[in-house]
Amino acid sequence: RAVTEALAPETSSIISVFAGRIADTGRDPLPIMVESLEIMRARPKAELIWASPRELLNIFQADAIGCHIITVTNDVLGKLGGVGKDLDMFSLETVKMFYNDARAAGYTIAVPENAK
Repeated sequence: RAVTEALAPETSSIISVFAGRIADTGRDPLPIMVESLEIMRARPKAELIWASPRELLNIFQADAIGCHIITVTNDVLGKLGGVGKDLDMFSLETVKMFYNDARAAGYTIAVPENAK
């Protein structure tokens, strides 16, 4: 609020809110980002950055609320291929990934003869 109030209405500016860091504290950043946009309405030339997102969902959240800019790491962008993916298939792929990782690490599970 103080940053927005310090800006002249005709001043072009960018205000960065580290939404990902907010999420790291266990708080949902979405209400804070919505409030930030509301506060910034008095400064029409100010743009809001959703900074440091931690998950792909944040891209869609930022877009849905009208956030002007979102900074995204390559790791998060790399997950765009999963958008709309069938959840059953995604779960199966995840189980297979864990299985393959366990085998590569040399882990085995002892199964009693009568359980086979």
